[in-house]
Amino acid sequence: MADDLLTIGELSRRTGVATSALRYYEEVGLLRHATRISGHRRYPPEAVGVVGAILLLRDAFTLDEIRRLMAARSKARRSWRELARRKLVELDERIEEAQAARFAIEHALECPYEDIVDCPSFQQIVLLRLAGKPLEDMHPA
Repeated sequence: MADDLLTIGELSRRTGVATSALRYYEEVGLLRHATRISGHRRYPPEAVGVVGAILLLRDAFTLDEIRRLMAARSKARRSWRELARRKLVELDERIEEAQAARFAIEHALECPYEDIVDCPSFQQIVLLRLAGKPLEDMHPA
């Protein structure tokens, strides 16, 4: 059994994740606490897959969200879906915001005014933004 366990260094090598990050994942509850043998952390081989899943999820979720997803999944196999659905809505909103910002930058680059501040469209957008209107509502999609 102990021969199958991975040291933190081996887990780090297999996953490409720094040992300090692995310790942090363990501290915040993303990675199950390691078994201690002679004072050294030892992880089961499945920890490689867990860390791989964390890396994948980290592209879309915060570490706290990953922890909640993992906790929800451990309680009921399907309960993570609601968290994932909410994240999808959030990502769609972020994409819309990024597209609006891209549109604004494209406009600025194509603007015939030497100084963007002199542009009437820019001035109008500034006034709308000051009035609380989000950038994504200021132009057609």
